[in-house]
Amino acid sequence: MQLRFISLASGKLIDVATVNVRSADFEAIILKGGITFVDFWAEWCGPCKMFAPIFENASSRYPEITFAKVDTDAETEIAAAASISAIPTLMAFKDGILVFREAGALPSSSFEELIQTIKNLDMDQIRAEIALEQSKTDAS
Repeated sequence: MQLRFISLASGKLIDVATVNVRSADFEAIILKGGITFVDFWAEWCGPCKMFAPIFENASSRYPEITFAKVDTDAETEIAAAASISAIPTLMAFKDGILVFREAGALPSSSFEELIQTIKNLDMDQIRAEIALEQSKTDAS
């Protein structure tokens, strides 16, 4: 099963399992709600090539989740804004909130476990924790 994605740059509807992200689309993709995994990669990166089929396979099994790929060589602006210093780096967003970030290629079983963990996150609790931390910062 594939995702339906509207490119903000072109306005065209595309059917894809994974989305190759451009600078113009990145913020909208992660802020749209639901779960979004972002794989930061490069063509020359061996571990990236090992993780790619795992990421693609998961994107086919979880059509309700957005799986995005950012080529760090082509999209240097996104890579810099995300402070990517090693690849592959995997980020996960849920309801627009960064809930996971790790460099290195995950094995399939670990990625599957991560997907389930993020699906089960209590976002009301996470938002409450963020608000508490923000109030502590504001009070300082």
